[in-house]
Amino acid sequence: MNIFVTGATGWVGSAVVDDLLTEGHQVIGLVRSRQKVTELEAMGAGSLQGTLDDLDTLSQAAASADAVIHTAFHHDFSRFLESAAQDARAIEVMGAALEGTQKPLIVTTGLSGLPRGATEADLPNPAAPRRSEAAARALIERGVRVGIVRLAPSVHGIGDHGFIPAVIGFARRTGVSAWVGEGDNHWSGIHRLDAARVYRLALEKGLPETVYHAVADESVPFPEIAEVIGRHLGLPTESRPAEHFGGFANMVGGEMAASSAKTRAVLGWTPTGPGLLEDLEQPAYYAS
Repeated sequence: MNIFVTGATGWVGSAVVDDLLTEGHQVIGLVRSRQKVTELEAMGAGSLQGTLDDLDTLSQAAASADAVIHTAFHHDFSRFLESAAQDARAIEVMGAALEGTQKPLIVTTGLSGLPRGATEADLPNPAAPRRSEAAARALIERGVRVGIVRLAPSVHGIGDHGFIPAVIGFARRTGVSAWVGEGDNHWSGIHRLDAARVYRLALEKGLPETVYHAVADESVPFPEIAEVIGRHLGLPTESRPAEHFGGFANMVGGEMAASSAKTRAVLGWTPTGPGLLEDLEQPAYYAS
């Protein structure tokens, strides 16, 4: 298949592109800079320079492809609502280009706003600020073939620049590796290479379900994450009130345990990468 991938040089997107190419697919990736064009072409993929605000570019690229995988999202908490709106517009435009064609679109979202131990059948909180899934489901109602990949909050591996490095950085700045309150919340995790295979398998199997959970470690108590980080940084580990974390409190204290049993069954997918706590033992996570 000829697949258009947004966020093609990002942490998740680059792993998706590499996995698709390895399995014989052709890829055109959306990238924001000439430097990223060179990086993507070195992987063996084609490139299209642009951003999620270039709606005509997105529409034309989606229409020209056999399938679309959307991994791009600007994780900037200072402008999160703007990023969420941008993401929803991009999904709507690419979906509209595929309407009536039966070409598949895979959309990326997270687990925030779902109940503890959520399954693929659970619906997100409609008040959640990220609107990726809502935009995707609106397209499904119009007959567009859409799959939704919900990523674990930690998509880990060496080179990770996501939420776990943010937690590590916060511990360094505050002098304590902490959890919120009683510490009874859980995170889930997945190695980035395992996550990439979820996208490809869902596409190759024709999107047999609507929702897929890219989750390997289904329920890791957050204090266990904080304790590993504290040990490596030589910092105390203890409970702190939500105020200690400021705008990061909802993420650190979020309940994001989830099951991936159905995803594993329908895709024949078995995670093979290291678990979250195992990965956190690697010194590279703490190189300053």
